[in-house]
Amino acid sequence: MSRVVVVGAGVGGLAVAVRLAAQGHGVTLLEQADEVGGKLGVRRRDGFVFDTGPSLLTMPHLLDELLADTGGPDPGLRLQRLDVACHYRFADGTGLAMPGRLDDVPAALDAALGPGRGEQWTAFLRRAEQIWDVTRGPFLESPVSAAGLVRLSRRLGDVAAVAPWVSLRRLGERYLHDPRLRTLLDRYATYTGSDPRRAPAALATVPYVEQAFGSWYVEGGLGRIATSLRERAESLGVRVRPGCRVQEVTTSGGRADGVRLADGTRLPADVVVANADAAQVYRELLPPSAGARARARLQRATPSLSGFALLLALDGVGPPAAHHRVLFAEDYDAEFDGVFGTRRRGPHPVGRPTLYVAAADDPAVVPRPGAGAWFVLVNAPRHDPAGGVDWDEPGLADAYAARLLDLLAERGVDVRPHLRWCETVTPADLERRTLTPGGSIYGTSSNGARAAFLRPANRTPVPGLFLVGGSSHPGGGLPLVLLSARITAGLVGAA
Repeated sequence: MSRVVVVGAGVGGLAVAVRLAAQGHGVTLLEQADEVGGKLGVRRRDGFVFDTGPSLLTMPHLLDELLADTGGPDPGLRLQRLDVACHYRFADGTGLAMPGRLDDVPAALDAALGPGRGEQWTAFLRRAEQIWDVTRGPFLESPVSAAGLVRLSRRLGDVAAVAPWVSLRRLGERYLHDPRLRTLLDRYATYTGSDPRRAPAALATVPYVEQAFGSWYVEGGLGRIATSLRERAESLGVRVRPGCRVQEVTTSGGRADGVRLADGTRLPADVVVANADAAQVYRELLPPSAGARARARLQRATPSLSGFALLLALDGVGPPAAHHRVLFAEDYDAEFDGVFGTRRRGPHPVGRPTLYVAAADDPAVVPRPGAGAWFVLVNAPRHDPAGGVDWDEPGLADAYAARLLDLLAERGVDVRPHLRWCETVTPADLERRTLTPGGSIYGTSSNGARAAFLRPANRTPVPGLFLVGGSSHPGGGLPLVLLSARITAGLVGAA
């Protein structure tokens, strides 16, 4: 049995702690915040409950597998499959209620957008399924390794299916002749914090997975996943310590041998697993001599986009029209130019962004009937006072929030008469809460054909130190983070 210290109690840290404890290791889980969950955040005020991170779960079997592997299902964690995955409003005013089941999608597309649109999307998803079949086992479910990538590269048919030299936007243009379908596809690049014009065609698997496995909501909010995993961890003997910020990962003879806390306390360990952002680990928690090549790769990668969110406490709105709504921008390319910047202009808040609205019809998240706890999110440039946007600039957040409320109304969702109060969550707030540089939601983006190879591996160059979570392999989002935990626990168990 090894002594394991896990740094960070986001979903990745919680999941890997649970798996390692079930393997028989002695695990201490450290979290700098007062609550566990990381980016799976929850805000409670006046009886309103907001998920401030993910608002839906896909591939729920991965969560079921984690619980089954470590003691059995949690009867208090109740999942609900959404009949309508999302309601979309396109720039021309067209509406689309996207069904939550794959078999129902073609007919819905034909009815909303015109005959033949369902077949276009189906043809695209057939290609996406090919990519999924090729990449799932050797890449998403396995530790990343040079040997594995070489083996994959030798299968010419598989390489042709994945088309690593083609962008997601370009792949979509081959199948989707309706510009609204191409806009719909572009949205899925943002699931990895990326620009569809630069993200690889492999991200076609994102809409395939969402529609093949369904969109799921956790009754009471997705924050209950973190609560459930904490309870499971503690039942297995994990010592969970919130309010403990790690200052450094200590080493001896080139091997990780523990951590030092901000108060100077040192905790010895045989293994350290970091669920912190990979950039923070390599740049701040390790000495300069450790992980130099990994730091260099991170410097070549494009940070993922961030987000600006409104938490809206509403009265008198009644049941929401759909759990998830997306109100598309008139010019999606201008949005991505604003978020990532161009040669002519640096990153800047987008004047007319796409609006993502999550509003659960769940009495557990509101204080009374007719009230609404709405989470409104827009893509935003990361917090970068030196070379981009300073989200702490006085007045900026309030002015931008007012602009977004006006834009909601302009696109047919005027909640201003029902507004009880509004809170904002900026990229700077996200950086402070999660210690993620710039508030980049997914660490590095998938921009560029080589982006997947720049994402840090779970096994670091420092013996005894491992990474887990959205900024490491295989990537961000709840399903991939759960896979990351499974991969990392396997690596630790085999070490």
